[in-house]
Amino acid sequence: MLKKEETPMVTRHRKARIMHGAVEHNGLLFIGGHAAHDLDQDMAGQTREICDKFDALLTECGSDKSQILQARIYITDMSKKEDMNKAWLDWIADKDLPARATIGVADLGDPRRLIEITAIAAIPGE
Repeated sequence: MLKKEETPMVTRHRKARIMHGAVEHNGLLFIGGHAAHDLDQDMAGQTREICDKFDALLTECGSDKSQILQARIYITDMSKKEDMNKAWLDWIADKDLPARATIGVADLGDPRRLIEITAIAAIPGE
């Protein structure tokens, strides 16, 4: 009979009504889609707010932005992509840029919501 292998533990962080803000498994942190709360901001402002949220969440989970491996960025107006890129590049060092995709979408649930970001990050020492 084969011996069962131990399954690494799953840790969920910041439960919301429909999801967790992040799920940790096997040294990786899977960050759910985050959007700005202040929807009166422009694309750059909403991007900065999300980046601030990521900083707090990553720190809480024992990681930081230099450990982001992949990001998916959903935006509703591709003509504002360069505004998002500027805020993104102000936030993260060139040497730490993750693999990334920017995807244009028609709707993020509110016409004022311009951007949502999800990511995968490593947790050092895991």
